[in-house]
Amino acid sequence: MLKINKFEGKTEEDALNKAMVELNCEQNNLFYNSEKVEGKLFKSGKTIINVVQKSDIKEYINDYFKELGNSMNIDIETEILYKNDSFNVTLLTSNNSLLIGKEGKNLTAIQNLLRQSLKVKTDMVIKVNIDISNYKEKKLKILEREIKKIAREVQKTKVDVSLDPMNSYERRYIHNVLNDYENISTESEGEGKDRHIVIRYVEK
Repeated sequence: MLKINKFEGKTEEDALNKAMVELNCEQNNLFYNSEKVEGKLFKSGKTIINVVQKSDIKEYINDYFKELGNSMNIDIETEILYKNDSFNVTLLTSNNSLLIGKEGKNLTAIQNLLRQSLKVKTDMVIKVNIDISNYKEKKLKILEREIKKIAREVQKTKVDVSLDPMNSYERRYIHNVLNDYENISTESEGEGKDRHIVIRYVEK
């Protein structure tokens, strides 16, 4: 179970210092949100922060996948690394294909459900990325090769190309891949599930 600790102080910094002392950890080991409570009359008010430790989040993620594995009757082990403001979770399973699903749909659903579960438990937005046997990395490498091929065609023909709809992570990845391509620009268009990238030819 995730333990949410409450601390208060005259300022957010005061409340955070109390949290670090009582929990005996540094600020980079904590997630928190804050709420300013206005004082009455001439009182300046106070700040209340809700705090959860990263170690507790890791434990929650481990327990989450233990329960998932038990319910699906498969073995699931987790390796969790906190990097770039995100919990990066690698799953080691006895049935990768089942958890990944067709075109990674099961994996995406599991990731979204875990994020939502953490949001409900903590009332905080906690970034979690889940991968199995480097499925996402391999998929991105394939995507990168295809996108570079399309970009070269756009350079040659000067005809813009609209790509299939993609999630925000894949769109951001493509923007970065083609950022330095000569005479090429990328734009995201559309809304919701139809949001996609257009690779455009740009004269310099």
